[in-house]
Amino acid sequence: MNLEEYFARTGYKGSLEKQDLETLTDIFQHHIRAVPFENLSIHCGEKITLELEHVYNKIVRRKRGGWCMENNQLLGWVLKHLGYDTSFLGAYVFNPHQNAYATIMTHLLVKVVIDGKVYVVDGGFGVSYQMWQPMELVSGKDQPQAPGIFRFTEKNAIWYLEKMRRKQYIPNQNFSNSDLLEKKECRKVYMFSLEPRTVEDFHFQCMYLQTSPDALFTKKSICTLQTTDGFRALIGWTLTETTYNYKENMDLVEFVTLEDEEVEKTLKEKFNITLDRKLVPINVKGFYTI
Repeated sequence: MNLEEYFARTGYKGSLEKQDLETLTDIFQHHIRAVPFENLSIHCGEKITLELEHVYNKIVRRKRGGWCMENNQLLGWVLKHLGYDTSFLGAYVFNPHQNAYATIMTHLLVKVVIDGKVYVVDGGFGVSYQMWQPMELVSGKDQPQAPGIFRFTEKNAIWYLEKMRRKQYIPNQNFSNSDLLEKKECRKVYMFSLEPRTVEDFHFQCMYLQTSPDALFTKKSICTLQTTDGFRALIGWTLTETTYNYKENMDLVEFVTLEDEEVEKTLKEKFNITLDRKLVPINVKGFYTI
């Protein structure tokens, strides 16, 4: 494992000497635009494990993506080797269907401290809830980014992330009521404390999320990738391409339904992913929105 190989994977060619916010942001944006958030291993007969070397080989050498425990673990390793002050945090993801936060800590985050300021770096959420810049850990402050306005609030040592989105323009009206579309303009994303975590704290969750019939990730095959002006997502057979700020305060969301024989080609052309095994797409109706 080496940094040069990782940066070749993400296309980053900037400074490796500075441990400042500008460099962190540049490294981070190269990651989220090169490495998909995806759970395809579950649906093509592969097991997801959290050993760092396995994660590195999967993302860097096999040019795959991963979920939060893979993406953010790799990002944390890169940043620590560059000299950043980093640690891991654990979050509980909001379930809009139940209008409650999960009772299991399933989301791995990276905390970075620069010049005494604390930032949250999360390269493993995907779709429109994916931050594009490290977020300063300040309560009640709107932090506008290309995807929308993010905000942390703190109450009794628990931090909450929420995101405000723009209006959406859907040219194909057949999808105007799709369950993949978020209806609320302000959406809770997750909550977390500042208690330091380790990757070992997530081994049970990693196994649960890829095996339990109740878990979102066994019900949907998901692959999403950030672009320079939005993001792409393939959920089951449904391909969406979102362009942020297509018009003033409006995002363009384009939908296409793929045939079985188009899925593999689309993964290659739109996400730069080539699978070793046959994917079995799935999209059981649920609480996942883009």
